Amino acid sequence: MIPRLHFAHLPTPVEPLPRLARTLGLPRLFVKRDDQTGLAFGGNKIRKLEFLLAEAQAQGADTLITAGAVQSNHCRQTAAAAARFGFDCILVLTGEPPERASANLLLDGLLGARLVWAGGREQRERILAETFEQAKADGKRPYLVPYGGSNPTGALGYVYAMEELMNQKPCEGRPPDRIVFASSSGGTQAGLTLGARLFGYRGRLLGISVDEPRGRLQVRVAELAAETSKKFGKRIEFSLEEIAVNDAYCQAGYGVLTEAEREAVRLFARSEGLLLDPVYTGRAAAGLVDLARKGFFGKEESILFWHTGGQPALFAEAYRDL
Repeated sequence: MIPRLHFAHLPTPVEPLPRLARTLGLPRLFVKRDDQTGLAFGGNKIRKLEFLLAEAQAQGADTLITAGAVQSNHCRQTAAAAARFGFDCILVLTGEPPERASANLLLDGLLGARLVWAGGREQRERILAETFEQAKADGKRPYLVPYGGSNPTGALGYVYAMEELMNQKPCEGRPPDRIVFASSSGGTQAGLTLGARLFGYRGRLLGISVDEPRGRLQVRVAELAAETSKKFGKRIEFSLEEIAVNDAYCQAGYGVLTEAEREAVRLFARSEGLLLDPVYTGRAAAGLVDLARKGFFGKEESILFWHTGGQPALFAEAYRDL
């Protein structure tokens, strides 16, 4: 049996988005609300942390160490899980400390995480390794939570998320024809990809890249899905053709708000009262909106947008012009 701590609010609901569907000319549009997984505003990393923290406990760890951007949703959720289960938490963040903490960064401090500033992104891995070794030298028993929670242990969260969705059958008694979501570190897409194979989902998955070129993300997801499959027995191979990635919307760079994200965030808010984050779900929604307008989706397809959370970033200083 795979070790798991059960603290996410599951199953997350699936809701229809009829007004937005009409606006976009889609016959059936739904949203999977992984922004409602609980624990410090929730989000998709909570599913991954159920498995990662179980592994940390099994290894006798007392400190969680991870890394991310200054407004990392992953870091906020890791800090919350650490507080919930009595771990110390150290976050290695890209950049320099701002004059005033806001949004996710404010919550990191409130949750008791110790912050280590890494300067440029190219230095972050080195400083992360140094922070891990220093924690050991200080007598701590650290556990390294991978970037985005995206390793075979973390990806299990979305393997079982696919099983959850298959049991819900939200689209008129059956699974959706297509699932659209934000993809970046690859763990969510790898888990869904493996879950689709294991639990018989026959629709199409489409990851909207937040910050990675298509080819690089396809390779990462295919390998991570294959490695995760070994936890269920024999390794399952995935071809790159099976990993659908659209990288047309990430050219501005990570966390850079364009008019496409602004429009998508406003459209979801004003059509359905549904709040997105500007970095991940905002970019994925911008892709969904653009693809719908271009007639990419079939006229009879039911579309599910998998909301991966992250709304605290709406209150970051960088996104005041939303």
